[in-house]
This record gives sequence, C-alpha cells and structure tokens, in this order.
Amino acid sequence: MNILVVNCGSSSLKYRLFSDSQERARGLIERIGSADTPNHSVAVHQMFEQLSRTDGGVPIEDIHAIGHRVVHGGERFTGSVVIEPEVIDAVEACATLAPLHNPPNLLGIRACMEQAPQAVQVAVFDTAFHHTLPPHAYLYALPYELRENYGIRRYGFHGTSHRYVSGRVIELLKQDNALQTPSKVICCHLGNGCSITAVLDGKSVDTSMGMTPAEGLVMGTRSGDIDPAIVLHLQRTLGWDADRVDRLINKEGGLLALAGVSDMRDVEARASSGDAKAQTAFEVFCYRIVKYIGAYAAAMNGVHAIAFTAGIGENSPVVRSQVCAYLRYLGVQLDEKANREGKGERCITTAESRVRVYVVPTDEERVIAAETRQLVEHLRRAN
Repeated sequence: MNILVVNCGSSSLKYRLFSDSQERARGLIERIGSADTPNHSVAVHQMFEQLSRTDGGVPIEDIHAIGHRVVHGGERFTGSVVIEPEVIDAVEACATLAPLHNPPNLLGIRACMEQAPQAVQVAVFDTAFHHTLPPHAYLYALPYELRENYGIRRYGFHGTSHRYVSGRVIELLKQDNALQTPSKVICCHLGNGCSITAVLDGKSVDTSMGMTPAEGLVMGTRSGDIDPAIVLHLQRTLGWDADRVDRLINKEGGLLALAGVSDMRDVEARASSGDAKAQTAFEVFCYRIVKYIGAYAAAMNGVHAIAFTAGIGENSPVVRSQVCAYLRYLGVQLDEKANREGKGERCITTAESRVRVYVVPTDEERVIAAETRQLVEHLRRAN
C-alpha cells in the first residue's frame, strides 16, 4: 500500500511517501504564495509531479491513501478519522483555536481530495494524543460555560511526536530491563515550537501547551507562560487590539524577544561570544524546561525516563547539559561524552543514574502513515 503523508503549513508543504511501511520518497515545497507557487493547490500539484519523477516513479493513481497532519481537532476528534465533508466542517470550526495552522491544513486536504480523488484521505490530529488528560489537568479555572460553549480548555499539541517518542522510550526501557509499571516518562519536544508532556503508562496526563500552542515553554517566537493581566495592561495603556497582542505573543516573543534571534543555534553562538542578552535567553529557556519537568515528576509521583526530541532537543548538547544539571536531585547523572559525541537515538546518562535520559529523533510522519494504514485496512474489512 502506498501511503502519502502531507504536512501543509501556511508557506510550505512537507511530504513523505511510504510503501508497505518503508519510506520511498520525501520532499518539501517552500515559498507558497510566491510567483512559482502561488497557492496550496499548485503546491500539491508540484508535489505529485515530484513523486512521479522519483526512483521508479509513483503516479497519482498509485497512491492509495493520504494522511494529513491536522493541528487542532478540538474536543470532537479523539483519534484519527477518514475525511468526510462533516470532518472538514468540524476542522474548519476549530480554526479559531488554531488560526495559523488549521486553515492551511484544510487547504492541503482540499487540494489533495481534488487532485487524488481515488485516495482515502485521513486526518491525524496533534491534539488527539492528549485526549487522555484528566479534568484536573485540562480545565482552566474559568466558568464552565466558556468551555461548554466556546471550547476554552487545555488541548495540548505535538501529540503525534509525543506519542512516537514516549513509545520508543518505553521500548528502550524494556530493552535495558529498566521498565517499571506504571511507566513514567517525560517527553521534551524542543524546536521552534516547544512542549513537554507527562506520559503515565503510555497515556498523556499533562502537557505544557494549552488551548493554543502559545502556552507553556519559551519558544522561538512565542512567549510561553505570561501573566494574563499583561494583555489587559497593554490594551489599556497602549490601546493594543487583539491582533497586536496576538503578534506579540506568537511572533515577537520567546528567544527572539530576549536575544534578538529566534534560532537556538544563533542564541548559543552569541552567548558563547559574550552576548549577555543571548546568555540570559538561553538560561530562561532552560529554566522553564526544568520547571515543567519538576512539575510533571511531581504530578506522576516520580519519573523513570526523560526524552529530548525535535530540532533543539536532538541537536543541542548544551541545552541538554544545562537542563540535566538542574535534575541531579532526581538522581540524573549525565554522561557528557554520550551527550556531546553520540549520534541519533541513545541514552545519555550513566549506568548509575536513577533516571534515564534519552535522545530520541522524532518521526511524526511514520506515526501518521501507520494511523492512515490502520484506518484504510479497517475500511477494507468493513466493505
């Protein structure tokens, strides 16, 4: 079965093609909105053209299913679903909760449905893994009718990544004969967007992102946690409207606000050259991670393993070292050689460490492909 995985953003489209669980091709269409790629429909057409030119060639009609990453599924979607008209309507209704993500996700879905009508289209939601959050973790202390009428509650994001990484950690603990029941894993997805999730016995029980991806950790351009009264203060004293505040929180905050650059590689380079603001930004970034790890260790009454993943988590030994230095009270003993010199998936703590720390490269597309295959096979059995 040929399964295409599509991740459609506002200005780019990433894709990977799997044939019987083996990756066959991957690609990236950038600068959607430019003269060469004016819209998402053209981007999808370019994707299919590239696939037809891969080794062996894969024409559109040979693609059996397409799995789409959809960021926000609200409370309705607790798992992956075959895309029907009512699903599109529901995803569109969630766009107010993820205005930067759901609209381009939908544009990609519609273009794929039009250009590859023979393929089963599947939506895999970032929020679905966090459906297991208990009420005491997902409720805000606001009137119930705001949640019931407007969906104001914690949803969490990066769920496909947290699901994959926590599953790999459990497998690694089994291999090392270190798996305890119930397993207690903390996943740190650190990239331009960052989130941490507490995974108890394979289920998400708390996560740092909230109703939107703006809550939680310091990120590339997102502020993460701030006093909500700051918004009111800016509105009252500077006359800022909702769009201006949104730009501050999502595009002008985070590392960009503190260091002047949003890429952690640039932050680290500036800090090492003596830039005091960059050093402070680095410390704030790591400190917020440590606070959440401590909170989730308390929430699960312990932790057996901590995982670092995504761009920063996988590639910044300096961040991992700084964070782990705070965690000695948990019994974390970092193996600096494994941390700095190792590659790929690995344990970066010593044999004496009471808590194991892993680097696990994430593979969200493989999870989406597996979810899509499962739904397609279920459809075939039902028919």
